[in-house]
Amino acid sequence: MATISVVIPCYNDAGFLAVCLAALAAQTRPADEVIVVDNSSTDASAAVARAAGARVLPAPIPGIWPAASTGFDAATGEVIARLDADSIPPVDWLARIDATLTASPEVDILTGPGDFYDCSPALARLGRVAYIGGYFRAIGLWLARPPVFGSNFAMRRAVWLELRGQVHRDRADIHDDLDLSLHLGPSITVVYQHTLRVGISARPFQTWAGLRRRLEWAYRTLALHWPAASPWRIRAARRAWRAGAADRAGQERREPA
Repeated sequence: MATISVVIPCYNDAGFLAVCLAALAAQTRPADEVIVVDNSSTDASAAVARAAGARVLPAPIPGIWPAASTGFDAATGEVIARLDADSIPPVDWLARIDATLTASPEVDILTGPGDFYDCSPALARLGRVAYIGGYFRAIGLWLARPPVFGSNFAMRRAVWLELRGQVHRDRADIHDDLDLSLHLGPSITVVYQHTLRVGISARPFQTWAGLRRRLEWAYRTLALHWPAASPWRIRAARRAWRAGAADRAGQERREPA
């Protein structure tokens, strides 16, 4: 059983954060550490986190990626799980993560989708199919493997130690999960688990401006990695890595015991 740190970046989300932390407190497999990164909130977010027993860290730079990376750096667990302040994990969320990563040591990152709440059933379905489903389908095709979903994933700490100096962690105008996904090398194994679900707020759909900003961030994140992380270069790197792995395996079989 690996130790698990849960990292939650937060900015002025005291109400949502209280619900998220209550859901974490109810887990059948408790977190070994909960870190809330306070992104210069002016509300009671930090007080809510401390009252729930979370470790509170200040973010040196405003933005989701700077806040999340601050938490990842500070995490002591062998596995780093990530939620947003408005995420609501079911009681078996950490148990599922623990079970999968324990049973499958070759899995480096485990991710799953989200279910929108605080909206109409029609809007929740639209968000699930078009927004989240569209993200996994479109970026999955780009990467030729599942992308990471920032509101619901867990990675082995070794992955972060390898990538923390490569990602654009100081950028507040890009998607942190997409940036992380684009930096994952061909040796990293990402597994999408449909049953690993969390509740997420429908706030992205409340205004056209908010939705447009998220789409602009997606475009900017992809453009930032062009052409180094273009689909054909990603596939070429993966083919080369697989060929090298096959050669190494063949060499090991040929060597005398």
